[in-house]
This record gives sequence, C-alpha cells and structure tokens, in this order.
Amino acid sequence: MKRTLLGAALLVLAALVPLPSMAAVDIRVSIPLPPLIVFPAPPHVVVIPETYVYFVPDVEEEIFFYDGWWWRPWQGRWYRSRHYGSGWVYYKRVPSFYPRIHSRWRNDYRNRSWKGHPWNFQPIPHQQLQRNWGSWKKERYWEKQHTWGVQGLQFRPEPRAPAPSRRVVPSQRAVEPLPPRSQVREGRQSREVRPQPREAAKPQQYRPPSREGQTSREVKPQSQPRQLREGGSQGVSGRGEAERRERR
Repeated sequence: MKRTLLGAALLVLAALVPLPSMAAVDIRVSIPLPPLIVFPAPPHVVVIPETYVYFVPDVEEEIFFYDGWWWRPWQGRWYRSRHYGSGWVYYKRVPSFYPRIHSRWRNDYRNRSWKGHPWNFQPIPHQQLQRNWGSWKKERYWEKQHTWGVQGLQFRPEPRAPAPSRRVVPSQRAVEPLPPRSQVREGRQSREVRPQPREAAKPQQYRPPSREGQTSREVKPQSQPRQLREGGSQGVSGRGEAERRERR
C-alpha cells in the first residue's frame, strides 16, 4: 500500500514539475551525402539545347552545371557544390532549371538527335566553361550563334514574367469630388478679412479740481520761532524809551 501511494505521488510530481533536461532535448536528423565520383581529369560538359544547362556526359550519375553550381540528384534528394567532385550539400527543393529540361535529353544525346533534328554537339572543356558560362548566358550566345548545334532548330524562348510595376497603388478610401470653381471663388471671398471702421474718438470733458483738493493743497503759514517774537517785542519797547528821553 505504501509503495502504491509513493509511486502515485512521484507521478503527480513529475507531471507538475517539468524537468530541465526534457526542455533541452535537441533532435538532429542527419541527411546522408552522395558518394564521391573520382574523375581522372576535369570533365567536359555538353550544353542541353534550348537551355543554358550543362551536363557531364558518359557517366551513370546525372551531374549538371547551372549558374556557377554543380547539381546532382541522389536517392530522391538534390545536392549542389562549387566543385564537380566533392563538397556536396543538401538542397531543400528541386532546382529551378530542372523542370525546363526535355525529359528525353539523355536518349537524344545518345542518338545525336534533338526532337528529330540532327544534333552535332561539341564537348566543352572545363576551363572554357568556367571562364565563359556567365557571358554566354547574358549575351544569349547559344541561341544567336550556333543554336546549340542542332540543325534546323527554331527556338521559341519562353515569355518572361513581366517585371513588377513600381506604380503606387491608390488607397481604397473614398475620395470626395472637388467643388466647382464658382464655389471655390465664393469661399475665398467669404474668407477674406475686411477692414472694420474705427469708432471716432470722443472728446474728453474737462473737470476742474474739487475744493477739497485745493484746501488740502494750501500751505499753512508757519509760526515764527519764540526768540524772534521776544526780540521783536524788546525792540519796540526800546524805541519807546528813546522817544521819551528826546521829548524830555
């Protein structure tokens, strides 16, 4: 009974508390690489008519060259490399050039015929391919000069997708129509600021100052000092005694 309860408690604890080791699990799937092919010398290539795709002839495996890469299918997957004999890396999708290749291109190569026309192909050395593949594609060398060595071939290039226009797409908001010019002129005239007439300045009436202000502004005579008064009285009395003496 105790063992049963202990086991149940451990299960509940494991369900509630995540283990850090479970979160750090890293699953890596290793994709096998194709076996290496040993070439005694850099291989020659042949251009596939109506394309700018090159293939290595006289080997069992399909090895292509396109846009500076070597391409190789193996066990349902695609691989590519910068070198024809090593350095293969897994490619997640089918290359863009492969759907444009004629499905019977290998049989036509063996029969030296392309879609019923004689095919006089010439192997291209490896150094010449590395030096000229970019300019040949840019200048349309094979379709203008030699038509890929196929006699009587009438090449019809695939129409290219139109380049996306740089025109700005208008928004879907409703745009109100512009009013007629007459309404615009009336609106402008109504918005013009007209000068308002100024009121005539009223003359100000003269108001004489009040009497209270005058009385308050009158200067009161200051009282003479006491010494001057006494001096004045003494002078008057002195003059009286002198006159009395002269009369006597």
